Amino acid sequence: MRKWIPALLIVAAVAVSLVMYPSLPDQITTHWSMSGEPNGWSSRFWGAWLMPLIMAMIWVIMRALPHIDPRRENYEKFRGMYDLVVSALLAFMLGMHVFVLRAATGHAMPIRKVVFIGVGAMFVLIGYALPKVHPNWFVGIRTPWTLTSDLSWERTHRIGGTLFIALGLVSIVSALVAPAASPWFVLGAALLTVVFLFVYSYRVWKDDPVRHST
Repeated sequence: MRKWIPALLIVAAVAVSLVMYPSLPDQITTHWSMSGEPNGWSSRFWGAWLMPLIMAMIWVIMRALPHIDPRRENYEKFRGMYDLVVSALLAFMLGMHVFVLRAATGHAMPIRKVVFIGVGAMFVLIGYALPKVHPNWFVGIRTPWTLTSDLSWERTHRIGGTLFIALGLVSIVSALVAPAASPWFVLGAALLTVVFLFVYSYRVWKDDPVRHST
């Protein structure tokens, strides 16, 4: 059943568009600046249907990846986490879709608060899943060193999980306490996380006696 949750989320996005389409204006705000000001617009048609289309494309791609990965056998070892992350990503996109359409129909929406709470929840979920992800070529923390050392992969994902949860909490708390500054808090924390994991994966790889070149 869980593998069909993404399909249900896509159907829900389509249903939302069908229900709200008659009340949508000719032009819809679909992008906001970091200060929360509208700076991107779409026609009613694309504003209503682009997100369901993107969700469907992502689902198709994510279902295909395990079949073309050279290390495809490892996906069975974390299939539950893989399905959970795919569903969570599409649920986040569905939430953003509802947010955009409601904003277009005149409902006041706190853009930065909603987005960064949603992003934070995604980071927390990813952090929970990362330590359970086995080596592969498409999903997880992919550096030249995690891809060529199972030891580097395991240790980087273990500590990466903790860091992603912390990053998610920074996003959520900053959105609640200081929404105007939350983009800078999140960007700064994300940059530090990326740099640390990049360096850490190399250091573990360097000390791995069984690292491989492919």
